[in-house]
Amino acid sequence: MCAVQITRFGGPKVMSVVDVRESEAGPGQQLYEGSSAGVNFADTHHCLSVN
Repeated sequence: MCAVQITRFGGPKVMSVVDVRESEAGPGQQLYEGSSAGVNFADTHHCLSVN
């Protein structure tokens, strides 16, 4: 599955499209399928370091 990943602090240029494994719901959780998501200009300025 494709995902947008942010691995370091920065603006829109630190966002990259990567392939990730399918998610699995844990106990007491529900997994929903989504086909798209929006990212606005403000979102690109709130990128934190994610591992």
